[in-house]
Parts: sequence; C-alpha cells; structure tokens
Amino acid sequence: MAEERKIRIDRATEARPDDTWLPQSALPVPEQKDGWVFRWIRTSSLGRSDNTNVSRQMREGWEPVKAEDHPELKIMSDHNSQFKGNVEVGGLLLCKAPLEKMMQRQKYFQEVSARQIDGVDRSYLRENDPRMPLLNPERSTRTTFGRG
Repeated sequence: MAEERKIRIDRATEARPDDTWLPQSALPVPEQKDGWVFRWIRTSSLGRSDNTNVSRQMREGWEPVKAEDHPELKIMSDHNSQFKGNVEVGGLLLCKAPLEKMMQRQKYFQEVSARQIDGVDRSYLRENDPRMPLLNPERSTRTTFGRG
C-alpha cells in the first residue's frame, strides 16, 4: 500500500521563488515611455570616436537620453565621454526618438526593399526561356535589431 501512495506536491512549492538572482546585462534596458523608442548608438570603436555615425543618427531623429531622466538604470557613464550627463557605456550612447518618426522610417525602408525586390524580379523574369519556365521565386526574409 505504501508504494501506491503518492505524495501530492502543489504548484506553490514547485514554483521558482520571485527573488531569484540573475546576472545583469552589460547594456541596461530603460523603462519604456509612451511615444518613445530607445536604441544604443555607437559613439566609438576600438578607442576611436565615431562622430560620423553619431551625427547621422542624430539627423535621423535620435537624441541622447539624460541619466537623470532614467535613475532606474543605476549607471555610471564613461569617464572620457563627450556626452556628459547622458547614458554612455563602452562607446554606446543610449538615445531615444519619437515612435511616430521611427514608424515612418521603418515604412520608408520597407518601401525601398519592396522596390529592390520588384527590380530583381523584373530582371529575373526578363530572361525567361520557354524551354525552361521560371517558377515563382520563394522568399523568406527577416530583419531584427537587438534581441529580435
């Protein structure tokens, strides 16, 4: 009879405790704010500043995030930073941009991609030989940024 008796364990005892420690990411994630998108922008690589990249990103609409606006990050910026008072880690500067503007940017690049695919298709189908018919090409593309 003892063999048939089963010990019942409820889900509360099996659940992982809420206070489990996990190592932190090298780049902290800021709390999301309505209407804003966050991104890390390269300011330097291999010890050399990349002002061209920073300038291009700022013209696209990205603006540096002030450290005082995100105390939850608990971060100390780089010592030799050109961006004092902002969040910069290892040559990467945390920036934000309006969500609406970034949706417009995404739409623009989707249209560019569609035009390129259309151009390739027209070139591909132009050389069609009746003895070797070309089937509809299969496509599968995916672009991810960050953790995708």
